[in-house]
Amino acid sequence: MEQIIAFCKEYFIEFNWISVIVRIMLAVILGGIIGSERGKNGSPAGLRTHILVCVGAAMTALISVYIAQIGSSGDIGRIPAQVISGIGFLGAGMIIVKKNNVITGLTTAAGMWATATIGIALGYGFYLGALIATGACIFTAAFLTRLERRRKKSMHLYAEICQAESAGSITDEIRKMLGHEVLIEVSSARSGIHGNIGLYITANTHNNDTSCRERIEEINGIYFVISE
Repeated sequence: MEQIIAFCKEYFIEFNWISVIVRIMLAVILGGIIGSERGKNGSPAGLRTHILVCVGAAMTALISVYIAQIGSSGDIGRIPAQVISGIGFLGAGMIIVKKNNVITGLTTAAGMWATATIGIALGYGFYLGALIATGACIFTAAFLTRLERRRKKSMHLYAEICQAESAGSITDEIRKMLGHEVLIEVSSARSGIHGNIGLYITANTHNNDTSCRERIEEINGIYFVISE
């Protein structure tokens, strides 16, 4: 037991090259877990972006610890503190105001900020906090999103266009069909078929899901429609 404790202390808690590698690799893994969840929901900030943010944040904390290790004086929390405020500029690029004054991207921006704090925690060796925070982020983004959608009583459909040149006219036709209170987000195609375009459609529940799906499927250029 004492050998296990000594091993963990040497390679996880103390600052050395092995612990640095462990912390950076965990930043890649945990950042990737959050990024993959956001990416599959059509977010512009997916796997690679979240990994880079988490690794970068971890490096700022590691640099601060390294500076303290070589005997330099100063506040080791100063450099990571700039990440907390600076990440806001990156997150701001994720927030988009649509033509109908609907704001999207807030969840992604908040997730980027949370991923940065997880990276800082890993850089300092606060593994338990980073793991718990990652679990909380996944639970919030994946499961609470579904609950929130149900509470808002909205209809969510995913459609795929096989005629990219007709995307504008198709979205206009969907808006006329579902009314003004509809949000259409364009994304990459889930099917992976070259040339196809994905559409995430959100509308009020005064529209029947089944009938709306069938009507949208009848539009020329629509490849398929599924309920979310």
